[in-house]
Amino acid sequence: MIYIAPEILDVANTWLTPTFDEDTQHQIKELIANNPDELKESFYKNLAFGTGGMRGIMGVGTNRINKYTLGKNTQGLANYLKYKHPNKDLKVAIAYDCRHNSDSLAKLVADVFSANNIKVYLFSELRPTPELSFAVKHLDCDCGIVLTASHNPPEYNGYKVYWNDGGQIVPPQDGEIIEAINAVDYANIKFDANTNLIESIDKDVDEAFINASVANGSFEGTERKNLSIVFTSLHGTAITILPETLKRAGYSNIHIVEEQAQPDGNFPTVKSPNPEEPEALTMAMALAEKVNADIVIGTDPDSDRLGIAVRDNNNKLILLNGNQTMVVMTDFLIGQWLKQGKLGDTDFVGSTIVSTPMMQELADYYGVECKVGLTGFKWIAKMIKDHPNQPFIGGGEESFGFMVGDFVRDKDAVTASLLACEIASQAKSNNSTFYKELLKLYVTHGFYKEHLVSLVKKGISGAEEIAQMMVDFREKPLKKINGSKVIMLEDYQASTMKNIVTDKTYPLDIPKSNVLIYYTEDGSKIACRPSGTEPKIKFYISVKNTLKTVDDFEKINLQLDAKIDAIINDLNI
Repeated sequence: MIYIAPEILDVANTWLTPTFDEDTQHQIKELIANNPDELKESFYKNLAFGTGGMRGIMGVGTNRINKYTLGKNTQGLANYLKYKHPNKDLKVAIAYDCRHNSDSLAKLVADVFSANNIKVYLFSELRPTPELSFAVKHLDCDCGIVLTASHNPPEYNGYKVYWNDGGQIVPPQDGEIIEAINAVDYANIKFDANTNLIESIDKDVDEAFINASVANGSFEGTERKNLSIVFTSLHGTAITILPETLKRAGYSNIHIVEEQAQPDGNFPTVKSPNPEEPEALTMAMALAEKVNADIVIGTDPDSDRLGIAVRDNNNKLILLNGNQTMVVMTDFLIGQWLKQGKLGDTDFVGSTIVSTPMMQELADYYGVECKVGLTGFKWIAKMIKDHPNQPFIGGGEESFGFMVGDFVRDKDAVTASLLACEIASQAKSNNSTFYKELLKLYVTHGFYKEHLVSLVKKGISGAEEIAQMMVDFREKPLKKINGSKVIMLEDYQASTMKNIVTDKTYPLDIPKSNVLIYYTEDGSKIACRPSGTEPKIKFYISVKNTLKTVDDFEKINLQLDAKIDAIINDLNI
């Protein structure tokens, strides 16, 4: 006889009542009879909001993405909206990506909102996540939803919530919304749509978004026709907007990886549709060699992240990391503001605690503020919302995301891709390259090099292992890393920063998060945190050195690589 823990069986049995459809009940009965491990994974907890909203494997159960978990989310959100705005005609915008069931789940979410007497603007076809962020403000909506699991594997889907500023929800509001969701009984979800309140949107919003992207992401003095571009959407949503955006800006030499242009939730040509992974851009790189392209751009399924490959000093295509692209983009943007006479005393750029410290160096150089927040672009959006009198230039994070200006309040691969092409084309006009511009920044500001180690730990046991690793790093703090003394330890869960040298502790004025950051005597920085969207624990390593001339790059680069390898070995990760 198969043993099933009573607490798991109790929760599963609640899904065998008439509130749930026959197909759902049938699947649960199959799990009870034949797959107790999967039953446990499906019901041992409620799927929770993380760094980028709610993501999970599709299937039956409280820990899965399905009709009922998303219905409960939406009913709770509708209740919250009506509580906050009792006399308002409420409006929401909904978009979805290429994933399996994204279109039907988006329609389900629209049905629940409309059943609660809330006006819904539903994109008629898949669209990029940044366009949803834009649409929320453009259509004067009270909130927005996008159905996406970003770059997660094909079995995943997700649910991101945006507020009326176009940014994702943050504390304390996210906690209030979660309380409203938890108060909903599955039997009280209103699934019966009021179709009169659901309006399809597409071309009008597309036009407005493209025009805004071109206005914010392109600049004078660029010879766009001379730049050869290879682009891949990795089977995702960017194909609907990005090629047209580049053409409107004046780029005509665009080569699309046709094998990856068709939206497909199976992502058949890649192991992972994540432009952070070099393998994902293999086909694009091959095409770039064939057509002798200057730049390669790949976007993830919901088009908020972008990967960029450019030619190095040996004319070899190399994939830049998110920290490298963000410092080049940030420097270029600040320079453009300076050239246009727009740069003022209160302007700021945004970054995150696990991104390169070089962002602070750039900001200091130009005399602008660099605001640093927790991981996730919702925190950069919050910076803009909290400081309406401070113009936002742009900002990014190490995970291949960037935001140009504040017309979109989330990472935006569409406008960022255009910006990357502007940098590359201007550089080419000046007998330089995107890569050479990066090396110049290293000479001016110091050579910062970053590396990410992600350890995958799946399931319940994996979650427990990750939790224990964080406990160990917190309760038994490292005294040395690669032979260099730890001089500072930041614990964002305890909201403390401890100076190891003086033995003094200071408060951290930033929301709590399960992140630890070690700083060493030789200038290294090592951060560790569980991922908020995937079953991973991540280690962010940053090392630095002086680069006196561009000619010294290869030598110093090898030294920094060796230091990173030594840190990884010392941490046993």
